[in-house]
Amino acid sequence: MRIYDISMPIYHGMPVYKDRDEKQPRMEITRNYEKGVRETRWLLDTHTGTHIDAPAHVIPGGATAAELDLAVLIGTGRVLDLRAVNDRITAGDLAGQPVRAGEFILLKTKNSWAAGNEPDFIYLEAGAAHYLAAAMVRGVGLDALGVERGQPGYPTHRTLLERGIIVIEGLRLKEVPPGRYQMLALPLRLLGAEAAPARVVLLEV
Repeated sequence: MRIYDISMPIYHGMPVYKDRDEKQPRMEITRNYEKGVRETRWLLDTHTGTHIDAPAHVIPGGATAAELDLAVLIGTGRVLDLRAVNDRITAGDLAGQPVRAGEFILLKTKNSWAAGNEPDFIYLEAGAAHYLAAAMVRGVGLDALGVERGQPGYPTHRTLLERGIIVIEGLRLKEVPPGRYQMLALPLRLLGAEAAPARVVLLEV
């Protein structure tokens, strides 16, 4: 059985959202081998690399990352081939794609071939988010560090998260053929956090 790890590695100097320095992870060695063992301390933004947005990201009092139902994050995932899309994913781009109720939809675009911190990354516009919500998908993942790009009021996030449709950002789908997989996406259990870094893998079925 082939396993695809579609998570970004985390390190200082990695691609971060819009190349903002304050979002860079920092690592400090707090104990080293001359004292018997090595220990490190990491400073991470909750939206570092591949991460899961919980409703609390845009909804005051919404569910946090630690409160997400793992049944939503473990199950059928479907990779859609949207490499022909430029600039933004629209509802028209999704029409005719195998979008099925109850599946976690993963959008493979040209982003997967980019470094990951481009300001003009391909994003999911609000109309496409409404399309996916109407299709009653379980969640939506995109191969960019943001699911939207400067839309006033964050309508893509709101359309999805207000309906309990979970968002994963920062996927790496370059090596993954379109199709149906078993997906496991497990966020760090950070109490009170609106998002959390995650290790996301796909298993062939």
